[in-house]
Amino acid sequence: MSTKESPVASVDRALRIIQLLSESGRGVTLEDLAVRSGIPRSSLHRLLGALRHRGFAAQPEPNGPYFLGTELLAAAFRFYDRIDLRSLVHPVLLRLREELNETTHMAVLDGAEIVYVDKVEAIHPITMTSVIGGRNPAHCTGVGKALLAWTYPTDEAIKLWASTQDLRAVTRNTITSPARLAEEMAAIRERGYALDLEENEEGVRCAAVPVFLGRGVPSAGVSVTAPKDRFPKGRLTEVAVRLQAVLAEELDRPAG
Repeated sequence: MSTKESPVASVDRALRIIQLLSESGRGVTLEDLAVRSGIPRSSLHRLLGALRHRGFAAQPEPNGPYFLGTELLAAAFRFYDRIDLRSLVHPVLLRLREELNETTHMAVLDGAEIVYVDKVEAIHPITMTSVIGGRNPAHCTGVGKALLAWTYPTDEAIKLWASTQDLRAVTRNTITSPARLAEEMAAIRERGYALDLEENEEGVRCAAVPVFLGRGVPSAGVSVTAPKDRFPKGRLTEVAVRLQAVLAEELDRPAG
């Protein structure tokens, strides 16, 4: 949970209760909520009453444990059914372009390929060849590897996926072995970001992270791309870490 002071204490307390309830499928007792939240029991009673009134918390049995309410789940599903990913993520692409002055992309996974659904071009004489609606192999792009790493979150899963695909070499740096790809996916999950070291296009490098929106499987991926002379290895790592920080601040963290 964030340690920043909330501008509205009562709202912050209600949200903390929701977060705590979300961590247990078997419910949380009033005593545990009081201890874990640090909220006085009298205030906790009132907040839980308000959450129950709106359907955001439930207590099926008198004096029993509290659960997340069905209205909270319904609201989340309504959101996911109607979400416009491009509208949600585009401001993040703009912010990254302004901070880094490099081209930013958003893409989604479609089978063995990624599809670019948004792009904000950097102001440089040399522009990137990618276009909105364009496709590239997932196994050799930064954003594709970021999506694959969590869509197939184990060695066995990614190897099985890779065994059914044509891991063709696009450049001399492309990973073409299922075993090597599994190692790369494990490294990506460990550090939280993916790198494309001229694996899809000679002379072009990129850093990418997944966009989770509260789920365990990413909904999309965001990348920052530049020619290799502007992205030496050290700079590329710095950009990747900054990309992680901005996404966590603006959008989300992985579930779990």
